[in-house]
Amino acid sequence: MTKNIHHLITQSAARYPSRTALYFKQQALTYAELAQAINATAALLQQCDIQRFDRVAVYLPKQFETVYTLFGASLAGAVAVPVNPGLKAAQVAHILQDCNVRLLVTSKERLAALEAELHLCSDLHTVILTDAEPGVVMSMAHIQVKPLLLTHDAPVKPYAHSTDADMAAILYTSGSTGKPKGVVLSHRNMLVGAQSVASYLSNSCDDVLLALLPLSFDYGLSQLTTAFLSGAAVVLLDFFLVQDVVRTVQQHKVTGIAAVPPLWAQLAKANWAPGSSDTVRYLTNSGGAMPLPLLAQLRQIFSQAQPYLMYGLTEAFRSTYLPPSELDNRPGSMGKAIPNAEIVVVREDGSLCGPNEPGELVHRGPLVSLGYWNAPEKTAERFKPDPVAPRGIQLPQLAVWSGDTVRYDEDGYLYFIGRRDEMIKSSGYRISPTEVEEAVYQLSPLLQDVAAIGVPHAELGQAILVLFACKEGEQADTASWLNQLKRSLPNFMQPKALIAKPALPKNANGKIDRKLLAEQYQNYFDGAVG
Repeated sequence: MTKNIHHLITQSAARYPSRTALYFKQQALTYAELAQAINATAALLQQCDIQRFDRVAVYLPKQFETVYTLFGASLAGAVAVPVNPGLKAAQVAHILQDCNVRLLVTSKERLAALEAELHLCSDLHTVILTDAEPGVVMSMAHIQVKPLLLTHDAPVKPYAHSTDADMAAILYTSGSTGKPKGVVLSHRNMLVGAQSVASYLSNSCDDVLLALLPLSFDYGLSQLTTAFLSGAAVVLLDFFLVQDVVRTVQQHKVTGIAAVPPLWAQLAKANWAPGSSDTVRYLTNSGGAMPLPLLAQLRQIFSQAQPYLMYGLTEAFRSTYLPPSELDNRPGSMGKAIPNAEIVVVREDGSLCGPNEPGELVHRGPLVSLGYWNAPEKTAERFKPDPVAPRGIQLPQLAVWSGDTVRYDEDGYLYFIGRRDEMIKSSGYRISPTEVEEAVYQLSPLLQDVAAIGVPHAELGQAILVLFACKEGEQADTASWLNQLKRSLPNFMQPKALIAKPALPKNANGKIDRKLLAEQYQNYFDGAVG
C-alpha cells in the first residue's frame, strides 16, 4: 500500500531493482541502490534524535544527497523542508526559524555563509555536512556539526500507525505581504499529485525526466514523485550554459522536460542540432503563461514532443492542464482541472460564475494542502470553505481560493485574467513586493518611501521595478544599492531597475498607490529580454 512518499521508491525498487532511478553528473543509481540509500539516511536521522514530525531541511543544489534527505526524512517519520539553493543567508535563516527545523543537511561552504545567522535558530540541534571528512564532529553555538556517513545495515524504526494524511513536506512560497510562508503538504497531497500528473503525461518506466527546476519548487519536486511512481529515471541538472542542457538531453535520451517560461526562452536560444531533441516526447510549462511566439519556437525545436501547458498553486500542488490536442483550438487557455481535482470560478459572494464571467479560481479536492505552517490568519485568508460542498457537513471541507481572476468558456476551458493581489510573478517565482521593499529600506536611512512592482517583461513574465523617494534634499546612489541587493537577495528577487522619484503617489487611505504606479510603468520594459 502506497501511503507515504518513500513508498514510491521502495515499491519501484521491488519492481525495477536494476533500472536507473537517478543520474547525477557521471554517476547513476539504480532503484535498489536508491532504496538502500534512503534507508541509511533515515537511520542516520533517527540516530540524530529526529522524532516523528520533526522538520528536516536540506539546503543543497540538486545532487544525490538532496534526494536521500527528502525521502529519507519521510521514512524516518519526519517532515522534509527543501530550501531553495539560490536563497541567501537571511532567507534561509527565516525558513529554519519559521518551521522550527531540528536538523539541516548542507555543505561546508553553505554552512560558512549561514554561520552568522544560526544563533537565531534555537530549535536547530544538528547540521550534517555532505562534504565533511569522516570522523570530524564539532560544535557551532548550540549546534552539533557532523559528516554525512551512511551505514547501509543500520536499522530504521518504522511508524506503524502513520497515515497518508500525515505531514510530508513544507514548501516555502511568497505571499503578497511579508516573508515567505510554509505550505504544509501531506503524503496524500504528494501521492495523488504524482498519480494525477503521471496519468495525463502517460509516464512509464521507459521515461527519462530532466530535473532542471529547484526541488524546493512544487513543480520541481513533482518531477521526482511522478518519476518514482512510474519507475522512470531522473537526471539531476544544475546548469550554467544552456548548451549543457542540449548535451544532457542527447546523452541520456531524455523524454520529458519541465520548465517555466524564462527557462524555456533560454532553451529556445540553444543550438539544437538536427535530431538532438528527437527523444523528447513531452514538454510541460507552469509558473506563468507561455508566450505564443515562444511556444511556436519550441514546437519547431522539439518536433516530436507534445507540449502540456499547466497552471499550479503550491497550496494545491497542481491544478490544470491543457491537452496538446487543444493547443491550436484554444490559444491562451490554462485548460481544465487535472484528474482528481475540481476547479470552479466563484463570485465575490461565493456563488458560482457562469461561462465567460470573471471570478476567482478555487481549487477543491484531495490536492488541497494542510495550510500554512504556524500562520493561522494567513491560512484562513487562503483556505476557506469549499463553495461546492453541501452545507450540512458540520466541519466544512476547505478549498484553496487562489487570488487569481479567471474565466471559463462554454466548453469549460479556463483562461487567466489577472491577480487579485499585488504579488509579483517573475521567472516562475511568486515574489512578495513587501520582502523586496524591506531589503531596499535596509540600504539607507535616507529612504522615505519604497514600492516594488511587477512590470511586464518579454522573457521574465514580470520584472521587478523599484520606485523610491528619499528624504528632502538627499541623493541616492542607485548603482551601489543594486550591488548591495545582489548580496542580500536571491537572483530571482533582484530588481531590474531602481528609479528615484520626488514623491510616490498615495491613495485615499494614505498608502502608496501601487496600482497607479503599475499603470504608469507597464511599458517600461517593452521589448526587453535581458
